[in-house]
Amino acid sequence: MNNTLRTRLLSILFIFGLGIYALFPSIRYLLLNEDAKNNLSKDEIAYYESKSIKQGLDLKGGIYIVLEVDLPQLISSLAKNKDKNFDRFLDELIELLKIPSISADPHYKNAVLSCSEAVADSLKIAGADNVKICPTAGYPIVYADMIIDKNLPTVLVYGHYDVQPADPLELWESGPFEPIIKKTEVHPEGAIFARGACDDKGQFYMHVKAFELMMNTNTLPCNIKFMIEGEEEVGSENLSDFVISNKDKLSCDAILISDTGIISNTTPSITTGLKGLSYLEVEVTGPNRDLHSGLYGGAVANPINILCEMIASMKDDKNHITIPGFYDKVLELSNEERKKMALAPFSLEEYKKALDLSDVHGEDGYTTMERVGIRPTLDVNGIWGGYIGEGAKTVIPSKAYAKISMRLVPNQSDEEITKLFTQYFKEIAPKSVSVSVNPHHGGEPYVAPTDILAYRAASEAMKQTFGKEPVPVRSGGSIPIVALFEKELNVKSILLGFGLDSDAIHSPNEHYGIFNYLKGIETIPYFFKNFASMFKGE
Repeated sequence: MNNTLRTRLLSILFIFGLGIYALFPSIRYLLLNEDAKNNLSKDEIAYYESKSIKQGLDLKGGIYIVLEVDLPQLISSLAKNKDKNFDRFLDELIELLKIPSISADPHYKNAVLSCSEAVADSLKIAGADNVKICPTAGYPIVYADMIIDKNLPTVLVYGHYDVQPADPLELWESGPFEPIIKKTEVHPEGAIFARGACDDKGQFYMHVKAFELMMNTNTLPCNIKFMIEGEEEVGSENLSDFVISNKDKLSCDAILISDTGIISNTTPSITTGLKGLSYLEVEVTGPNRDLHSGLYGGAVANPINILCEMIASMKDDKNHITIPGFYDKVLELSNEERKKMALAPFSLEEYKKALDLSDVHGEDGYTTMERVGIRPTLDVNGIWGGYIGEGAKTVIPSKAYAKISMRLVPNQSDEEITKLFTQYFKEIAPKSVSVSVNPHHGGEPYVAPTDILAYRAASEAMKQTFGKEPVPVRSGGSIPIVALFEKELNVKSILLGFGLDSDAIHSPNEHYGIFNYLKGIETIPYFFKNFASMFKGE
């Protein structure tokens, strides 16, 4: 046998052996008897199919064989079958949730700083480059990136590692920083109960894990940057300076944020609008000290009484806010737009049941979802003064306080509304008291068009993982930095969240469904795949 023939035979045998190796999952599946196949789950079948060989005809001549792995499908299959990655991803999130990174309380400063280090470590492990803990005047911002090709599009992922205070602690069924997994009616697969589970540790961590899987399988289709901050829950006071000072570093083609929710686990949705925010603290002062209510009652203004009367006067009998000029720039939706909003699945009875309400309450002439999504609101978030300890102490307090927030809709400016509130609050105060208004933080409203490339990529991603097209919705929540991103980076943000209204964010017993956590990890690679493909097509 000459050398040429021997070489050819060895080459054929090598290719044949390689083909058999590649086909092994498919062969193993084909060799199963019918009973064995019938006992396989849909996810197991999908896993075998994802590993199978796809054959095709090369129109230029010849036949080719391609080993094609659908990463998101594989992720879903592995996760749902309790793969070792799934257990690790869950354990890592639980460890992150144990850190009490409460940005509003200075007593937790060290915990917040420790959390920033944990986030940086997770990004390093995931495979990111240029991982840095960037100092600010407050808590640091964690930055990382992976630039695989400067000619490819870039997605900036934003999230926050700080959390709300856990108070009132007595209403928690388990420790807010002692994560546990429990099954609920809404989450039969189980949910992680802990402060920050949904807002926003569980949601931003989906991106870290999805990125890790794409890196480990060499399937990251475009560039990615991470910016995870530690002050979102206190108004992102120092983020604006960071963004303005690092425009080149943060330059991108789309911003991806998971800090919102979906209608339900069977009805996906994408948030297309956020409300702005004006947040203030007011103080009403009467006498120069607390007074005996028997000796002075009825003769001296009681600041708590006055404050309650003033707050009550800020809405009329139709729950319409009475601040002059408050509605002047409100963007009114057309009847057609309101009809489209009404198509989103919503059960008023289930809504009331979930909140244990006999009836809903709000501005006349609008539905519950319209009140939440497209109408501005004013709410008292806290009120205090006088003696609030155990037993009785009969006093007329010297001072009374309240925290008040106003959620704003497109065209309303938080600075303008803050001025209008301040002016009105001082005008309606009787001469028997003095008042002061201390603005805290605010933010502009935000609307994302549904025809931009990034939205279409997100919509298609959800369609691929949920099996149905997501519904665009307007949220009553505020993420002030989203409008900032658009202003300073000239880029739209896509709000691809996976939380549920029932997850109790900002409340005792906050939780995040395991289904939702995994669905996010499954969906995010689809977004990147779709975005890169669509970007190239355009």
